[in-house]
Amino acid sequence: MNQLYRKISLFMKIFIFLLYYLCGRGSKLDLSSLKYQLRIVFPNSLFIIVITSFFISLVFSLQILKEFLYLNAVQLIGSILSISFVRELSPVLTSIVIVGRVCSLFTAQLSTMVITEQVDALLVLGINPVNYLIVPRVLSMIISLPLLNIISILTSLVSGSFVSFLLYKIQPTIFFESIFYSYFFSDLLKSLFKTFVFALFISIISCSWGITSIRGSEGVGISTTSSVVMCLISVFVLNFILSYLLFNNLISSFQLY
Repeated sequence: MNQLYRKISLFMKIFIFLLYYLCGRGSKLDLSSLKYQLRIVFPNSLFIIVITSFFISLVFSLQILKEFLYLNAVQLIGSILSISFVRELSPVLTSIVIVGRVCSLFTAQLSTMVITEQVDALLVLGINPVNYLIVPRVLSMIISLPLLNIISILTSLVSGSFVSFLLYKIQPTIFFESIFYSYFFSDLLKSLFKTFVFALFISIISCSWGITSIRGSEGVGISTTSSVVMCLISVFVLNFILSYLLFNNLISSFQLY
């Protein structure tokens, strides 16, 4: 219980520190460290995001298409799939992949630095560990996750168009024209905001759980596992809250037809 309290307490401290930092009152950012973390988060995650988005959207489109064809609503297919991908599937899917791929890495790295006393060495040298170790990781996540979300959305739409044409002979022009009948661009901005919030929370959680690791090498595994679980839970809970706040009062796209 004390360990959980320490992690939550550090989470709040890092969150407040980042707000203070983003307001321009923090120390100067180490750009080389930020570039290094960006290389870890973005390029190394790009391939798995594209592959995962492509095949999941294939399966999802396959199930949706036959139902709309049965209802003779071909003109709605692109609109409905884009709403599903932009509002829910791509932000959540991208975040889940990043949690498994990057957040676990952040926690394991920081946990190892704690048990090998590298963090203590930084304190002895007068270097703020939060500014040097955590801020670059959080900022790299905030920059990368929305960009990966856009790539996931584009991949999903191409995948949906591909399976529509391959199996049901729906022309790509019909598919993509249907997309722009929905609230695509406003939904896209809200989707990017969702991934921004996801990135902020999961990066701080993974760093907080890593920097408070204890009990030697055993603590690395415990911290990493609990960090991934907590990050996933936070994504699902935040997704519901943000979806309710952002999309609950929108007029149905069906009213546009």
